[in-house]
Amino acid sequence: MIDPSAFRQLLGCFPTGVAVITTRSPDGSPAGLTCNSFSSVSLEPPLVLFSLRTESRLVDTFRAAEGFAINILTQKQDGLSGRFASSKIENKFDGVAWHEGGLGLPVLQDCLASFECTTFSCHEAGDHLVFIGEVRHMTAGAQEQALVFYKGAYRELAESLRKIVVDGRLGQRDIDEAYRTLYGTMLRLGCVRASDVEIDEVEQAAAAMERQSEDAPLSERIQSTSRFFHAIAEAGHNEALLLMAQTMSGVLRERMQHVLTVRHRPDLFPLRSEVVRKLRSRDADGAAAALDRMIDALRAGQEAAQPLEA
Repeated sequence: MIDPSAFRQLLGCFPTGVAVITTRSPDGSPAGLTCNSFSSVSLEPPLVLFSLRTESRLVDTFRAAEGFAINILTQKQDGLSGRFASSKIENKFDGVAWHEGGLGLPVLQDCLASFECTTFSCHEAGDHLVFIGEVRHMTAGAQEQALVFYKGAYRELAESLRKIVVDGRLGQRDIDEAYRTLYGTMLRLGCVRASDVEIDEVEQAAAAMERQSEDAPLSERIQSTSRFFHAIAEAGHNEALLLMAQTMSGVLRERMQHVLTVRHRPDLFPLRSEVVRKLRSRDADGAAAALDRMIDALRAGQEAAQPLEA
């Protein structure tokens, strides 16, 4: 048997956008609810869908309506998402900016996009109804990032790391400074907080890099380099800094894959080993200084814009 709570939790691993679906009640008043089940269906004809719980108070309203509007929310409209999802707010539209669209449906202001649809079909599916709509009018709105729902929480979209890296918008001096500051801090924390097992992982990651052959595939070099820095970050036991380190790891991977001509660097082996030794001896200043020397060696003889090498 599939456990419903576990099923719901795993479904949350798929990030979705957030929309407010609006329509008119039989008396003409606006009605709406928050939904993250919006999806495209067809281009010709232009069809979209959303699903609605059969226990929803608006089931009869949407069944009786001739159409509905889908309003895609921006990351600044999380308040609207919460408002239209709340069962405690009776008049969802009170104080909300909206206008009447081409089909006479309520269209929310300042959304990313709005699609006004006539109801194409409605299908029963388990404990939900699936409404398919044919798009009759659509409007592009605010130039913002989308509001994202992922693992039970709202998220914000980040600009593509690949685009930032390939466009050369991250200067090498800034990258080096970020590594010195972030991983130097993690090493200092690790000297106080890391367990021997976690320090062993840093050492094993460094040793794995030394064992790589000169013609090792790029994918292996990226993986081993990421493992080394990730082990340092884990040793620091600071969740906020670990989140920043994950971003830096993404930058490193993109640079190694799209910008850098990676080459074998045996001259870095003793420098990485020194980082490990200082960490194991709980020498915070020494570990941070060893990291600085390693970064200096990476930069020696390179142009200022060269990215990090393995």
